[in-house]
Amino acid sequence: MLSRRTFLKTSLACFATAYLAPFALWAGQLQQYESEFIRHRRTGKRQSLSQKQSLSIRDFGAQGDGKQDDTKALQSAIDKASALEHGGRVVVPAGVYLIGAVQLKSGVDLVLEQDATLLGSVDISQYHDAKGKLQALLYADHASQISISGAGTIDGRGRELALAINELHHSGQRVEADFNHWRNRSNQRPSILAFYHCQQLKIYDISIKNGASWVQHYAACTDLHIDNIKVDSDSFWNNDGIDINDCKKVQITGCFINSADDAICLKSTMGPGQFNEDIYIADCVLRSSANGVKFGTESQGGFRKVRIKNIKVFDTYRSAIALETVDGAFLEDVEVDGVHASHVGCAIFIRLGQRNMLVAKDTAVGVLRRVQIKNVSATIAFDRADLDYEVRGPALNAFFNPIPASITGLPDARLQDIQLENIEISYPGRANKGLAYRPYHQLFLVPQERESYPEYTMFGELPAWGLYVRHVEGLKIKGVKLSTRAKDFRPALVFDDVIGLQLQQSSLTGDNRPIVVMQQVPAPQFSELWGQNGSGEKVALTAADMQLVSSHQNIK
Repeated sequence: MLSRRTFLKTSLACFATAYLAPFALWAGQLQQYESEFIRHRRTGKRQSLSQKQSLSIRDFGAQGDGKQDDTKALQSAIDKASALEHGGRVVVPAGVYLIGAVQLKSGVDLVLEQDATLLGSVDISQYHDAKGKLQALLYADHASQISISGAGTIDGRGRELALAINELHHSGQRVEADFNHWRNRSNQRPSILAFYHCQQLKIYDISIKNGASWVQHYAACTDLHIDNIKVDSDSFWNNDGIDINDCKKVQITGCFINSADDAICLKSTMGPGQFNEDIYIADCVLRSSANGVKFGTESQGGFRKVRIKNIKVFDTYRSAIALETVDGAFLEDVEVDGVHASHVGCAIFIRLGQRNMLVAKDTAVGVLRRVQIKNVSATIAFDRADLDYEVRGPALNAFFNPIPASITGLPDARLQDIQLENIEISYPGRANKGLAYRPYHQLFLVPQERESYPEYTMFGELPAWGLYVRHVEGLKIKGVKLSTRAKDFRPALVFDDVIGLQLQQSSLTGDNRPIVVMQQVPAPQFSELWGQNGSGEKVALTAADMQLVSSHQNIK
């Protein structure tokens, strides 16, 4: 018989192995990707940004000791540079410069030299402009030809600032009518960077960390290039790494983003006639307590001609790729080519709904069409993928088995022309009917959730382990390989109200039958489909592996 002391030591050792080991693995993954980014990061000076007259903020009275308020010195240097005939370079030399909100102006290149840090004030009164409007730490409105570059850092001190704002509200010194009491957070927290109605913007090479809210917000801007920057912000809620809101001609390349909300998010809220177009996202490494790359949820105008190429997503709680339009926006002509996702909640989530937030309630359903996703590899986590974040995503309010990728519209608004090609996803399996069960022969039990917030968990338990598709017209799936690391009682694929289904050259290695379930799928086309037998050997799928189920009225 084990002594009490030996029993406790053994139990603690088992706990450490089973519970703490994954944390070391995840931390190692973060360190690996971050080290790779730093090792390969471009550090050379950009000649195109260095031809203007240089002005050092030291010459305008900045101390750089982290204690004196250097806001006026920085603003004076920017004002002077903008007034020059061809604009100017405002140089921030090594040091720590404490600042509140500063307005960038046309023709100004802000250069943060090595070991230079712009340190955000934790006094919210320093973020209001002359008209009393809350502004970001660095902001511009209706300006052009602005750049921020260099090897320095912008530190928003977001947690300290957000908690200071909360304290002012609770003490009655600065009461906010829209304070979020449920989540105990202010809705009036400044971003680190914000640009509105600006043109010809360049954000190169800098490091940004610790936002109080969205780290960067670009709204109704044209000709924006964000390249080679590092964002590290899991200090407070809503720490989106980059938000693109109804912008055109945007490139986001070679960036490392670690954020306590969506890493890169495209939104559409700027009003009639405004939409996102000609967006290119490539060669980025993303870690998020929400989604890697997301369209929405705010989706009033639209998203058109977006290309996403060669990105890595890891330790991400929700989806690697989330394409959502639920407030009337169009979402069309999107190409995703090359995604490597590891330890994520979901690989692909595509949703057309009718939430209609901040628009008329009778706003027509948007459209979601012409989407191609190819060359994706993903490993889906069984546990929460953001367990070691300082600020994690909101927990689910129910128990589900692992959620599959999903592509869903509405009965009166099908998605159109969706293509998946060369997709490989490894799922954890381990589904348990005692935890949750939605039989595949009762697909009507899956709610439509027409007006709900879009998220890959929005339907609750789903009847498939690999891919769930509903209300789609024109779906081509080719070269897809789906597998489970442990047994799962559900079918791999469920198609409900899918017109023009083509499923080709694909491997579905779950060991349960049926493997494919269909309801209201007229004349599907299948070719070269493979599964495995009880010995794990590759075998061709036959009609016996397919199941047609009768149609029922779907519930709301």
